[in-house]
Amino acid sequence: MTTAKRDTYTPDTLLTVAVRVFNERGYDGTSMEHLSKAAGISKSSIYHHVSGKEELLRRAVSRALDGLFGILDEEHARVGTAAEQLEHVVRRTVEVLMAELPYVTLLLRVRGNTGTERWALERRREFDHRVAELLRAAAAEGDVRGDVEVRLATRLVFGMVNSIVEWYRPDGRGSAEREVVDAVVRLVFGGLRTGG
Repeated sequence: MTTAKRDTYTPDTLLTVAVRVFNERGYDGTSMEHLSKAAGISKSSIYHHVSGKEELLRRAVSRALDGLFGILDEEHARVGTAAEQLEHVVRRTVEVLMAELPYVTLLLRVRGNTGTERWALERRREFDHRVAELLRAAAAEGDVRGDVEVRLATRLVFGMVNSIVEWYRPDGRGSAEREVVDAVVRLVFGGLRTGG
């Protein structure tokens, strides 16, 4: 039975299992034995694909971070007013979070206990800084409120966005996802935009 499963495992399918176990048990609470049992393969088979659980963690958080940073390279994140760019980034961040839910959940739960976790936290801060720059530019252009400190506004926006991982469960209905995205954008920009 293990042999049949071993033949079907790839680094990607192993990563899917690892992310599920990391999210259930916590990264620190997960051993290679836990991963082996969850995957139904031997530890040596896991080591055939990766050097260890930290490599799995790095691959997982990289997938989430690549999705987020990819947003900043999209055309609508680079053209138009700063407020339009910011709205695109917020909308797409929610979309990426929902599309990559287990990976983003794991990213949001890292605490800095390993080199990979510290690297991931630094990359998250870099993403937040880039978004804060857009918010600052939008305020300077007069399109969003200038009476809320930029770092605080950024934290509040991403506090709302990031909380989605705690309650959102995909049900296969694309309309439900669209409702979440639209509601977040309406709430964020209803509070941020200036009167005009």
